[in-house]
Formats: sequence, C-alpha cells, structure tokens
Amino acid sequence: MDGVDGAGKGVQLALMKEGLTAAGIDFAEGKDPGGTEIGDRIRHVLFDYDLSDMDVRCEALLFMASRAQLMRDVVEPALAAGRICLCDRFVSATCAYQGAAGFDPQRVIELARFAVNDTWPDLTIVLDLPPEEGFDRTGRMAGQKRKGRDVHGQVRLFHDTHMDSMEARPLAFHQRVRELFLELPNYYPAPVAIVDGRGSAEEVYDRVLKAVVDAIL
Repeated sequence: MDGVDGAGKGVQLALMKEGLTAAGIDFAEGKDPGGTEIGDRIRHVLFDYDLSDMDVRCEALLFMASRAQLMRDVVEPALAAGRICLCDRFVSATCAYQGAAGFDPQRVIELARFAVNDTWPDLTIVLDLPPEEGFDRTGRMAGQKRKGRDVHGQVRLFHDTHMDSMEARPLAFHQRVRELFLELPNYYPAPVAIVDGRGSAEEVYDRVLKAVVDAIL
C-alpha cells in the first residue's frame, strides 16, 4: 500500500490485518524501507538525516538496497510458503518520491527489476489524497524543519510519526509526488489501484476492499 504522507496507509493496513486475522488467513508484513535488521539501518540514514546534499541516484539506490534485503528476508520466504504479504510502501514510492526529486521513474523500474528479482506485488493500492490534507491529518507542515527526531510542539495524531527527510521538503515537492502516484498505472509493471483516501477510515477501507475484490475477479 502506498500514497502521499498522511494518506492513511497505516490505518488501512491495520484494518486489513484485522480482517485477515479474523478470517484465519496467515500473512507476513513488510516495511519499505526497513523491515529487516540491515534495512532498518538504511532507513535510519534515509529518514533521520538531512539529505539535501545527497545525489538523488544515491538516494534511489539506498532504497533499492533496503528493498533487496526485504525481498530475501521477508517477501520471498512468505510467497514460497503460500502466505499473503502486506507491504507498507514498495517500488511505487521510489517512483513517486525520487521521481519528484528528479530521478526518471522509468529508471527506477529498471533498478527495481534487479533489486526485487522482478517479483512485483499482485496489487498496489495507492491512497490518493491532496498533500495539504495529508499534512493536516498529521499536524505537520511540508517544509517544516526538524529538531532532533521530532519537531517541538507539533501535534501527533498517529503513532510512530516524526518529521523525516522526505516530509521536510516543500509543498510543491509533495504535490509532484501525488501526480506521480496517479501516473503509476500508466507504466508500473504490475496492477495499481488508485483509491480515494478522503473520508472516514471505514469509508476508505470499503473502497480498499472493493479494489482488492475487483483485482481478484
């Protein structure tokens, strides 16, 4: 699952996990970047430091390195065991975020084919939301500077939230990120469903489930 910051990925993934558990369906979880011991170290570099001097190619390759480890340690074993794998972000995020930073999304796909061994999600759900609304939900503002791991005085509406290097970029950057997410169905090598992220969590979840059912049928 993917989308702009504040679109509600965490909430929707939690609802999906509850539904799978209630149905007795076994599943694995992936977090991108991170989700493995090595990947979490790479995530720390990507999100907890000022990346203004980092070349966007370096940035994209670091995401791919974390992703390659996630595939080996989490995704491939889950698929081999016949389990469902839910992932919080994937290659789609690199297409949008590093694409907005100036890296050609088509090149992202080329790099990803090697990093993920050409194993793509059966379905990528992109929660669509204007970035301004996303930042309203999280109580943050695009371009806001961090002080340590958190911005002093900001309101936390969701768990595990802090102003990271991606969120600290200007609003125009996040608007371009949204545009690139909406363009994914035109070239992504696997199915993409754009789901309206506005409304209550339950309303959005109904749309998510419909997208899953439509993809299966």
